[in-house]
Amino acid sequence: MTVLEANSNQAVNKIVSDHLDYGVLSTLSEADQQNYISRIKQLLKEKNAVLVAHYYTDPVIQALADETGGCVSDSLEMARFGRDHPATTLVVAGVKFMGETSKILSPEKTILMPTLEATCSLDIGCPIDEFSAFCDQHPDRKVVVYANTSVEVKARADWVVTSSIALEIVQNLMDQGEKIIWGPDQHLGNYIQRMTGADMLMWNGSCIVHEEFKAKGLQDLKKVYPEAAVLVHPESPESVVKIADMVGSTSQIIKAAQTMDNNTFIVATDKAIFYKMQQAAPDKIFLEAPTGGSGASCKSCAHCPWMAMNGLDNLAECLELGLNEIVVDEAIADKAMISLNRMLDFAKEHGVQSQGRRF
Repeated sequence: MTVLEANSNQAVNKIVSDHLDYGVLSTLSEADQQNYISRIKQLLKEKNAVLVAHYYTDPVIQALADETGGCVSDSLEMARFGRDHPATTLVVAGVKFMGETSKILSPEKTILMPTLEATCSLDIGCPIDEFSAFCDQHPDRKVVVYANTSVEVKARADWVVTSSIALEIVQNLMDQGEKIIWGPDQHLGNYIQRMTGADMLMWNGSCIVHEEFKAKGLQDLKKVYPEAAVLVHPESPESVVKIADMVGSTSQIIKAAQTMDNNTFIVATDKAIFYKMQQAAPDKIFLEAPTGGSGASCKSCAHCPWMAMNGLDNLAECLELGLNEIVVDEAIADKAMISLNRMLDFAKEHGVQSQGRRF
């Protein structure tokens, strides 16, 4: 297993820090919140629009999506929901690659976002020119990329995968004798490589939220709550994953909270997921996994700073004025759709409904 060093951590961290300097949205009063919520509900009706939100957005945004007949889920399910919904406009509360994925699946629809500044360290740490050049150096390998990438990187890939199905697809490719280029998240790639034994060449990317979680902090908290199960997203470092009672995607973590016998859970992913976890298992207790602040910036802690850019004020503004529309080159989108469809067809053909990995 090799980790590519072509994109230096120092350069990527500088880009991340620059984005974090954008700042967070101002806190609204309760009265202002209610005014914006009422206004957004009316605008959604007037514009024949539906709101789709990621698990990591503010609970107020998630609740609004639920209340208005929208969707709260992971990036691919957000896009699938939007594709199948009769609305002609999709408002995507999340980060930019999620809006792009929605546009790929719904090219005929208008895709708006509260802000186009909200991005992802995995996305910006995997620029298409550098990544494509790396892939060109290894033409004998299948290119498998995580969904947290730009439309251009998706178009360069043979397969696009989500964390809920990546293990099964890589295992299938390995069984066919394929060698793999994996990008961009090195921690998720390393986890998959450990679980499957696949020959994988890694791009050196990481999520600034999940990289914050520390094994020592988890172990200390586990001593205080010995009955708690540890739920970990596979974008976390190996030392954290090794402590987990269950490793899985956002949807799988929520499912685990419902199905596992434990009453208390220590959760190593973005804390905004607690909104849906508490809905799914209202009688259970959820604790934030400790963070250490040694990633790109300790500002991130256990909440993505870019997800925090999605607010009620800019959500209302994008709807009212038609701002921040996602535009994707049609030819690139068509190529990206091929790699996305391979994943969707695989899931359908193999009936994949992974529950994550329990240990």
